[in-house]
Parts: sequence; structure tokens; C-alpha cells
Amino acid sequence: MKKIINPFINGDNGNCFGCSPHNSNGLQMSFFEDGDYIVAEWEPQGHLSGFKNVLHGGIQATIMDEIASWLVFVKCQTSGVTTELNAKYRGAILTDQGKITVRAKLISQEKKFARIYTEILDHNGKLGSQAEVTYMIFPQEMAKQKFEYPGIEAFFEKE
Repeated sequence: MKKIINPFINGDNGNCFGCSPHNSNGLQMSFFEDGDYIVAEWEPQGHLSGFKNVLHGGIQATIMDEIASWLVFVKCQTSGVTTELNAKYRGAILTDQGKITVRAKLISQEKKFARIYTEILDHNGKLGSQAEVTYMIFPQEMAKQKFEYPGIEAFFEKE
């Protein structure tokens, strides 16, 4: 697995709820590239529970949307916006059992849209939720000029 650097943390988008390490109320997720997948290990906290230590479904959807955006940054080498997220909840993701795994893989990329499969695996590796996320993606030059996309080289250490 290859660590993905967050190039946004010191800019105008440095307070992202999903990925900023500076947002004390946020999820503070970080990401890795593992072959075709973008992966995150993340430890849910009790204050994000819905019912009896179960990670709130809205937080799960947010997590899947966040990892999909990082797939767009790294695999599609641009930025974009979510146009659709179809989540299915398969089993409880508990907030008091340790780290969970979140994964995303590109299903297809067309001119303006990327379809992404995401999933959350519980602390035992069992599927808890999954979503198909559709992103409208921008041409790379537009992403750089209007949406502060820094280019793929900003996401990895120089070798």
C-alpha cells in the first residue's frame, strides 16, 4: 500500500469534515492506494453512534462519499462533485470494536462521469455497508483552475 498525501490541508479547503486532520469535529480520514483500490483504516468514535454503539448511517454515507472523492483525485486524476450515492446497509458497524476498513474501486469512467463502488468492512472484515457513487468529473485543466486540483504528483511522496 502506498500512502496518499493530503495536499489540501494548508489551503482554503483545509477544514474538510471528511479528511482534514485539523478539523477536531471531523472524521480525520487518511488514505492509501492499494492496486485498483483506495483504502482507509478508520476508528469510529462513540459520539458518531446512532443506536447502541452502531455507527450512524449518515456518517457511513459520508465516509463512502469521502473515499469516492479521493478515488477521483488519484485514479481519475481530477476533481468532481457527487451527483448520486446509493447506499445499502448490510450489517452493523460498531463504534466500540476498533478500526474498520473503507475501500473504493472505479467501476467506470466516461467523459463527464465516474462510477465508483465503495464499501465499509467492520472490525472483523465483514461487509457492513456499500454504495455506488456517481461523480461528475471535471476536465483536468478546469479542476486545476477552478477547484484547486493540484495534479496527481501532489498526492504522493517523490521517489
